[in-house]
Amino acid sequence: MNSVAEKRAAFRALHESGCFVLPNPWNVGSAVLLAQLGFRALASTSAGLSFDLGRPDAIESLTLDEVLAHLRALVDATPLPLSADFQNGYASDSTEVERNVAACLATGVAGFSIEDASGADAAPLYPLDVALERLDAACRVRDREATRPVLTARCEAFLVGVPDAADVALTRLAAYARAGADCLFAPGSSDPGLVAELVAAVAPKPLNVIAFDPRRSVADWAALGVRRVSIGSGLARAAWGEFRRVSEELAGAGSVERLANAATFTELNAAFGAARLRCNPR
Repeated sequence: MNSVAEKRAAFRALHESGCFVLPNPWNVGSAVLLAQLGFRALASTSAGLSFDLGRPDAIESLTLDEVLAHLRALVDATPLPLSADFQNGYASDSTEVERNVAACLATGVAGFSIEDASGADAAPLYPLDVALERLDAACRVRDREATRPVLTARCEAFLVGVPDAADVALTRLAAYARAGADCLFAPGSSDPGLVAELVAAVAPKPLNVIAFDPRRSVADWAALGVRRVSIGSGLARAAWGEFRRVSEELAGAGSVERLANAATFTELNAAFGAARLRCNPR
């Protein structure tokens, strides 16, 4: 599966029934390893990229050019479809959103997400009418593509902490579904009852849930009708967490005992050596 058309068709088909896991690599190496583990698609993580660059997770932490270069690298790293975490389109004006989404799709991604967070402290979400204008701009770009990428509309109500976040998410995701989004997502919604409501509110469109609640498995979300389960920055944070714990023990007690859990040179050389032999033309 190497062409953009093949990847987009395969990615869209994954959303038609059942439930699949969409893990989030934060760099080329993590993308290669995830592809070798048998996942059927990948998604970028803006937080993971920001942390990899030594920056906080914030809209202003990444430039459009940095994100586009990162997406091209991930697309070329594996034969799997890649969905782009495209934050707020790196623009407020809908005309700029349309231009930037076109640049995003030119990287060869199979899908992308647009969120309604404004980045402003006083009004952390765009007003609904503005959010719909921005979503409409993204839909126009998607619809110009002969091989339609999957457009995910995100409501950031939980992440930015707005009052009555559950009601806001229900209202907005239903509106985004009617406006033409292919998939809907309200990161931070982990209550099973609410997730079931969100599934019903956007039906028959698929709902994405982020797996950050250790008490719940992919099977639990699938039983509620969730079609797609992503990990967000979870894998990147897990890697950083272990890196920090090993380093703290080295700095403190001078111990390297935790390195016993490290991947071996043989394992990594084999994984990345195989990846170098693969050609992945666009």
